[in-house]
Amino acid sequence: MAKVRITQIKSTIKRPNRQKLTIKALGLGRINRSVEIEKTPQIEGMIRKVNHLVAVTEI
Repeated sequence: MAKVRITQIKSTIKRPNRQKLTIKALGLGRINRSVEIEKTPQIEGMIRKVNHLVAVTEI
């Protein structure tokens, strides 16, 4: 599987709780924090839900 780097670029303040929990589940929580994880269908779905808060790059 391919890996992706996900970087949080916007705050979760005034966002629905569901989006906050998705950001936390991805291992993020602060602006400019990055994680590298395997690209699975589950992760792709999570990224799609919060794509306005994160930047994604393929590794």
